[in-house]
Amino acid sequence: MSPPPQPINLAIFGLGRWGSHLLRNFLTLPAARVVAIVDPDRQRLEELRDRFALGDSVASYDDWLEAMSHPRLEAVVIATPASTHYSMIQSALKAGLHVLSEKPLTLDSNRSAALCQLAETQRRQLIVDHTYLFHPAVQRGRELCLQLGTLRYGYAARTNLGPVRPDADVFWDLAIHDISILNYWLGQNPLAVAAWGPMWLQTEAEVKLRDAGWLRLMYPNPVSTTLLEVMVHVSWANPDRQRRLALVGDRGTLVFDESPQAKPLTLYCGHFQTQASPFVPTDLETQAVAIAPLEPLQQMCAHFLDCIAKDTPSSISAGQMATDLVRVLEAIAIAAETGQQVNL
Repeated sequence: MSPPPQPINLAIFGLGRWGSHLLRNFLTLPAARVVAIVDPDRQRLEELRDRFALGDSVASYDDWLEAMSHPRLEAVVIATPASTHYSMIQSALKAGLHVLSEKPLTLDSNRSAALCQLAETQRRQLIVDHTYLFHPAVQRGRELCLQLGTLRYGYAARTNLGPVRPDADVFWDLAIHDISILNYWLGQNPLAVAAWGPMWLQTEAEVKLRDAGWLRLMYPNPVSTTLLEVMVHVSWANPDRQRRLALVGDRGTLVFDESPQAKPLTLYCGHFQTQASPFVPTDLETQAVAIAPLEPLQQMCAHFLDCIAKDTPSSISAGQMATDLVRVLEAIAIAAETGQQVNL
């Protein structure tokens, strides 16, 4: 009988709000061995060492280049500002390390594509933390889309009062979640986008950081010549917290809702009895879909380790998928700036 595989030695770069969640999850996974944590804030390092009772086997670094040379390091987890991703990921791949990066992969699709090519050349896994794709409701929702009949339109809202990012606008920070879910459910990328939104909070920033936005995504419709349009509203300046996405078909509507009072995934069935007046609703039924009680972030972390162990690219959140999302976000930025629809 062959011995069990050894845990994968990894370091976590960036220990802010999301980095601390990543650290928590990797510490609980038997297939991982956290050997280093990295953050320029030494006080933050000490706080997390105390919170998670990290022993001498876990090193602390305030310099990520130095951490990259940690003995027997095999993988890095990057949870730093998006503007730093390219240089960190490139250095890690060149050093022969597997990489899990927080979204977005980079802020430039050409650089993202170059990193994908480098990962392939180096035969290393490059996976991006699009956590929603590992949510059991999102994964189940992909199957249920087939029960909606002919898709007609979609809508989404993602709002809250903060957190406000200084390195990416509200489209890059929030809309990217809904786009990733829609692309996953529909099995395709949008053909065109239109976008608009104001700036209130960081008007002196070098790049335009919109605090709220409205987005129209136009997808191919597999059973119609007309495009499937989805409207998305995002804001980090609205205390009315919403996390809701829906697809509407001629046989029903599928809703993914993270509100505390809502079921995560609901299928609303119903259609009109005839396609001529009078239009009489029939077969009305509401189904709260059972969802496994799994933490999406932990599922994503375990998936990263599994891809390394099996030497297999991710079928869910690989670098190429993340690069496609960056291209969509670039088109959205152009559309918001020019007021014109942008084709992809």
